[in-house]
Amino acid sequence: MRPCVILLASGFAVLAGCAVGPDYHRPEALKSRPVPGAFGDQGSATNRMEWKAAEPSAQLPRGAWWGVFGDAELNRLETLAEGDNQDLAAAAARFELARAQVGIARADFFPQISAQPNLVRQRTSVNAPQLGQVAGAAYTYNTYMVPLDLSWELDLWGRVRRQTESARARFSAAAEDLESVKLALQAEVAADYFLLRALEAERSLVADTVQAYRHSLELTQNRRKGGIVSDLDVSEAETQLRTTEAELPAIDLQQANLLHGLATLCGRPATGFQIAATASITNAVPSLPAGLPSRLLERRPDISAAERRMAAANADVGVARTAFYPEIVFNGMGGFESINAGTLFDWPSRLWAIGPSLNLPLFTGGRNRAQLASAHAAYDEAVANYRQIVLVAFEEVEDQLAAQRLLTQELNAESAAFTAASRTLDIANNRYKAGLVTYLEVATAQSAALANERTVVQLRGERLVAEVALIKALGGGWEGESKQASVQP
Repeated sequence: MRPCVILLASGFAVLAGCAVGPDYHRPEALKSRPVPGAFGDQGSATNRMEWKAAEPSAQLPRGAWWGVFGDAELNRLETLAEGDNQDLAAAAARFELARAQVGIARADFFPQISAQPNLVRQRTSVNAPQLGQVAGAAYTYNTYMVPLDLSWELDLWGRVRRQTESARARFSAAAEDLESVKLALQAEVAADYFLLRALEAERSLVADTVQAYRHSLELTQNRRKGGIVSDLDVSEAETQLRTTEAELPAIDLQQANLLHGLATLCGRPATGFQIAATASITNAVPSLPAGLPSRLLERRPDISAAERRMAAANADVGVARTAFYPEIVFNGMGGFESINAGTLFDWPSRLWAIGPSLNLPLFTGGRNRAQLASAHAAYDEAVANYRQIVLVAFEEVEDQLAAQRLLTQELNAESAAFTAASRTLDIANNRYKAGLVTYLEVATAQSAALANERTVVQLRGERLVAEVALIKALGGGWEGESKQASVQP
């Protein structure tokens, strides 16, 4: 008998170490081709790399990447947003929810014990059979019970282990989701801040131009009084002044909207929110390292979160498979029962029961197969979502690299155009003062110079915003890659 017991116990131990369902193996990041080793023109047909497993890194500091711009006011706003933004607070709550779900899943590893003390007053029926009592008599009495119920599922097929594995993977995904929200918030604050600074510079330019146009109008009016020019010149100067003045409220409205948006991002009411004044928009655009490697995308929290959701969906397939196997649960009950409160905890009042129960899924009407098919479909969806996020990540980085290159070219060309327009304006002013041309030529040159200078200011802001978008697309910058940048992966 003893060898049989030992053999049976060994069998249960072996089964308890197994878990049905597929073990997780990360699929390829891209289905149709290898992952490029570098971005844009830096890659080549032979420069390819294997995509490594995305390691959840929510607990690792990503650094204050906005410090590369060297702007103290931006640093202050980022600190405010990280501490008080409500979207970030909601993401943190979802992270704690996922942490609690892991504890819920793990609880099934342990016996479940509950106590349900109760007091029942009851009356027997006269016509019911009475054991040990006089027939035809009714009795009224109290029943006192203090039971402890125990239930424990023997995890033979790994249902609880797969369930816990899924919860832990989703917890890791929630951690990365929190980092995604944080990164998006930081990028939005920086982008709005630079747009606001660009608008401030543009408004200052337009305001200075209004003053210049007002001076030109006074000059033209004086020349009209002297009979040097006609009323047409005065009318053109006044039209140019009033048209430019009308542009100031539109710029002010854009500034107000951006400032109010920044207030909300920083967790502050829009009323009365202000930012510190600055002399001009920063030109501190960080330079990209040569040979920017695509492995930087592994730092993106959305890619890591998608990979963890694949692992969770894979574990869910294992949970669905366990429904096809018998379920063994050990049940136990012990406690005290008496019809008299004074004898409730006496030793003769004890009671107990113990024994296993077996649940065999003989016929479920196709439910188990449908649940397994559903789990497989959910896993396939998670794989497709993961690959799509990888593709989108490459798209976003390539878009911002192109924006960096082309905006720089556009800014250089526009700066040259502004220089030429300024020279044209000087010539037109000299010709007008000499009485060789009408004010129309001056007005045309002034409009062209203003338009080119405003475009230069706007392009500087757009280039900074594109830099922020690139840092976001790379998962928080490229710090730590400079030593490896010259060596292709």
